[in-house]
Formats: sequence, C-alpha cells, structure tokens
Amino acid sequence: MKSLLVTGGAGFIGSNFVLYWLETHPEDKVVVLDALTYAGNRENLKAVEDDPRFYFVHGDICDTALVEMLLKEHHIDTLVHFAAESHVDRSIDGPDAFIETNIIGTHSLLKAAKKVWIDEPKATTGEMLPHRFHHVSTDEVYGTLSPTDPAFTEETQYAPNSPYSASKAASDHLVRAYHHTYGLEVTTSNCSNNYGPLHFPEKLIPLVITNILFDKSLPIYGDGKQIRDWLYVTDHARGIELVINNGRLGECYNIGGINEWANIDIVNLVCRLMDESFKNNPELAKQYPHAKAAISGESASLITYVTDRAGHDRRYAIDPKKSNDELGYQPVESFEAGIRKTIEWYLTNEAWWTPLLDTSK
Repeated sequence: MKSLLVTGGAGFIGSNFVLYWLETHPEDKVVVLDALTYAGNRENLKAVEDDPRFYFVHGDICDTALVEMLLKEHHIDTLVHFAAESHVDRSIDGPDAFIETNIIGTHSLLKAAKKVWIDEPKATTGEMLPHRFHHVSTDEVYGTLSPTDPAFTEETQYAPNSPYSASKAASDHLVRAYHHTYGLEVTTSNCSNNYGPLHFPEKLIPLVITNILFDKSLPIYGDGKQIRDWLYVTDHARGIELVINNGRLGECYNIGGINEWANIDIVNLVCRLMDESFKNNPELAKQYPHAKAAISGESASLITYVTDRAGHDRRYAIDPKKSNDELGYQPVESFEAGIRKTIEWYLTNEAWWTPLLDTSK
C-alpha cells in the first residue's frame, strides 16, 4: 500500500494520472496538491471527489512548510511531481512564472522531502524512511533534432531552447543533485507531447477541436512541418507507474509514443475526423450550429498559416528503448484511435471546456 502526494494533480496529465492510479491501485491513498492556476481545474477530479482514498489540498509547491506538513500528516511515501508551468508561448511572453514554479517550486519539494524522509528520521532512528520522489519532465530539455537525427535517448546532452525547457532542465538537474548529494531516492521521466481528455484548450489538439466548433481559424506556425512525438495521456500514466514501481533509483527514463507527426498533418487528421463525426452524427450540427465548416465537411478550410514562434524547435523524438527493455513499457493507444477518443470526449464535455476558452490564448 502506497500513500502518494501528487503535485499539479488538477492539471491535464496530473489529473489523468490520479484517476488512473486510483482505478488501478484500490488500496492506495492519493493526496493532490495544486495551486489551481489557469490550467488547474478541480472539475478534472470530480469523479474521485467522494472517494475516501482521495484528498485535495489547494496550495503552492513553493510553500515548503505546507509540503512538509502533508508528507508527515498523510504518511506520504511516494511524491509524484507534475506541477509545472508548461506552455512555451507563455514562457516566451512571461518567463518569471516558469522560473518560480519549475525551479524554485521543485527545490521547495526536494527540501521538504529531504527533511521529512531523511534528515529527521536519521536524527532519531539513524535510518531514513522508505520513499520515492518521482519527477515528471519533458523531451524539450534535449533541444531540437534535424529530420535525420536519431531520437533522444537518456544520454542525449541537454540543450533547452525556450525559457520553459530551460526551467525544466534546471529542475531535472536539481533532482539529480539531491540524489547524488543527499541520497534522496529519486527517478525522473522525460515524456513526449501528451494528448487526450482534460487537455487545456490552448494546446494544439484541443485548440483545433474547439476552434472548429466555433468556425474559427486554425493557426499553424510557419510551414507547419515541426515534428513531435505524440503520446496518449493514459499511456504516459502507465509509463510513470512502471518507473515508480520498477525503475532504478537515480535513473531517467524516456516515455514516448513512438509516433512522430508533423503539426500540419495532425491538424489535417483532426479536421478529417471532425468532418466524419459531424457526417455520422447529425445531432452534432444542432449541438454546435456555429461549426459551419465541419457541418459542410470542410474543416480543413479553416487552416491559416501564421508567423512562426521565436526559437521554435523543429523536431522532437523520443527513443523509449530503455523503458521498453528495463520496464516492459509499450504505448498501447494508436494515434488515430487516441485522437478519435479525444474528439469524442470534447464533443460530449462542452460544459468542461467552454468556461476555459476565455483564459486560453
């Protein structure tokens, strides 16, 4: 039986992880700590609000005293750290929040974990408490790839190109340092782009879906040929589970979808599947009367090319061989099936995403 503290557990990936963990680990307890900034949403956790194994705390990871209290009060033995500012465009416009949350916040968690799990018990019993600090990172810390470069491995040199990826790289290094210097029992996972239900609508795939429903333009940066490796969010949760349960201490594990797509090809796929959805279900035209292009089977006509963003990385690709070989990790969801599930979720959960549109960019 584990007692988990999940930071950022009301966000997209964090909430999907919490729902997955409570479903697959019926004896475990999960405490969520989330500051509920723009991308954190209590509604994401509505399905488990009344579960006696679940406890929510509205608070900031930079509040070290709060984190220490939660670790002690709930007898936490596993900390899963999702909390992060993660939108590249926002990091370009306002990097300060990324430094505060991703670097200072991660250090706050590490300090609290070291004190509660190592320093205090060693002072009384001479032994540290059993524990695991799992840090969730990104493939963006590795920089960018050319079309012919091999995919990122855990040995790839860090070369972050945005304030977001630089702040995540710094947090990765802090986690590593606390393991090597103080003996904190840590693991890190670097994932590729996630997609699926509960994704905040400023991100590419939900942005395309919701813009189509309002017949708004679908902005494509530059030539749209930037390539990303896409991972269904539940496959990511399964990968983290494997790292927590079976990963070697101090090690990093890449979790990828083995699924590279150019942005423009993804947008065209979503457009095609949206057109199919409206064609196969006439009721959608009544539910979304503004979706004129989708109703007429021409969602792709909304595609508009815009000026590329500053420092836009050309290609990311994850090599998950280490996770495959050591942990038996394999992504389960095919991309088209995952996109279909994602579209269906957005079409049937209008009440969830509509209030978020005014705060997205």
